[in-house]
Amino acid sequence: MVKKVELLLPAGDFSKLKTAFKYGADAVYFGGAEFSLRTAADNFSIADMERAAELVGELGKKIYLAANIIPHNSDIAEFRRYIKEIRHIPLSGIIVSDLGMFDIAREELPDVELHVSTQANICNYQSAKMWHKLGASRVILARELSLDEIAEIRENVPETLELEAFVHGAMCISYSGRCLLSNYMTNRDGNSGNCAQPCRWNYHLMEEKRPGEYLPVYENERGTYIFNSKDLCMIEHVDKLIECGLSSFKIEGRVKNEYYVAAVASAYRDAIDTYYKDPQGFKTNPDWLAELRKVSHRDYTTGFYFNRPGSTEQHYHSSSYIREYDLAAVAQSYDSESGLLTVLQKNRFFKGDTVEFLRPFGKFHIQTIEEMFDENGESIEVANKPQSVIKIKVDGVIEADSIMRKQKN
Repeated sequence: MVKKVELLLPAGDFSKLKTAFKYGADAVYFGGAEFSLRTAADNFSIADMERAAELVGELGKKIYLAANIIPHNSDIAEFRRYIKEIRHIPLSGIIVSDLGMFDIAREELPDVELHVSTQANICNYQSAKMWHKLGASRVILARELSLDEIAEIRENVPETLELEAFVHGAMCISYSGRCLLSNYMTNRDGNSGNCAQPCRWNYHLMEEKRPGEYLPVYENERGTYIFNSKDLCMIEHVDKLIECGLSSFKIEGRVKNEYYVAAVASAYRDAIDTYYKDPQGFKTNPDWLAELRKVSHRDYTTGFYFNRPGSTEQHYHSSSYIREYDLAAVAQSYDSESGLLTVLQKNRFFKGDTVEFLRPFGKFHIQTIEEMFDENGESIEVANKPQSVIKIKVDGVIEADSIMRKQKN
């Protein structure tokens, strides 16, 4: 039986973890309260990890803990203490970037798979083989590799070593995310999970003998976002990613919302399943890219997979996301007798709005809101209190955890 490539989604909190699995993820990765490279995410307490482990045990899925900071001396004893605290949790794997942290995890968690983070800058098969000799079951390849280079690595490493790579999401301007810019400019260390993303800022040039006179770096009176990479999107090349030998497709975005998690998981799940149904006859479905354009994103690029990015792979005019749709609500339950769908409101919507429901199964459903009620059963014209429970009249079954989105005006 052919082993399918793993679809690995980010989980910034427990709710997003459940959403990822509902929409097709095989595994999720998350950060703990400590030693994670995404402090902007809510991250997981030990209790959250215990709940996650219980859930994946029921679903037959996997969970990976990211503990991939670049540590200093002061982190070593604390890391060992932390690992001992979570030793009872049946994690599927732990992601680390530092050799010392790797050694501690290997000692304290002998039965847990060790994955080497993209922060380790693995760009060649010799490095990958060395990590495998030390005990790594998977390496997360540097983002600066082409499909041909990945295929060459696959040919030259043991079959027992899995290869993971990012296939979708924000791209860091620095080599595999190892950047000092945030630390230098804001005293927020990106390599400890607290990046301020100064690469997305608007820059001008100042000449030494003309202090205070700011000149555009690019011929544009608004200045330029010279480090502002487009977002990675490989949905149209799923077949090539599988055939070059990857074991896991990784999606970026632990600080993104449930809507992002659901939409991206759904699109890549369908693409992967379509490939395995008929590898020789695989064709890209334009609906996949159309769906990914409905989530918050920058313009898309294929990164380094086909060639080295040039000037067209940067977005010079704005660091803002393209947001054509807003997350309006998340479906809670459907009552077949009344035809009312209970939703948890996220953003404002009105009676008369046309909305779409992204569903865990099947094509999305379009609905005009003709009737809606508050939690007391009173008819309302607008839902404008986030986290409120609202009931909406719908003309068909909408599953729990469906995402209700609304096109921006």
